[in-house]
Amino acid sequence: MSLTIRSVAKQDYEQWLPLWDGYNAFYGRSGPTALAPEITAMTWQRFFDAYESVHGLVAESDGKLLGMTNYLFHRSTTAIAPSCYLQDLFTTEAARGKGVGSALIHGVYERAKLAGSPRVYWQTHETNVTAQRLYDKVAERSGFIVYRKLF
Repeated sequence: MSLTIRSVAKQDYEQWLPLWDGYNAFYGRSGPTALAPEITAMTWQRFFDAYESVHGLVAESDGKLLGMTNYLFHRSTTAIAPSCYLQDLFTTEAARGKGVGSALIHGVYERAKLAGSPRVYWQTHETNVTAQRLYDKVAERSGFIVYRKLF
């Protein structure tokens, strides 16, 4: 399979949206718990706003999008250069196990290096054992536990 990892483009929306919706459905955000349409619209707009730190990559093969990842840069109190947070990663079911997820992660690594970022990090749900098998190959577990408070 010939695979290209590239920045998301405005003409990708029709193929990107099912990937985005699939990602959100995987984490229980569908039907009555779906993200509000304005969140999806704003996320999409941020990719094309030069003043935003949110970016998107897609994996393309033969004109079809097989996966997407979204990442952002932010400041840290422990480094001068920005940290890179890989926030979302999703591939079509047919693309799983074929290197698409790994290629997207490595695409984020390349963008982070170009931005001078000293690290890329992400989180996944403890039940997402399939993804963890990939993550254990391309990164190391930090040992940190995530806490949150929703309002």
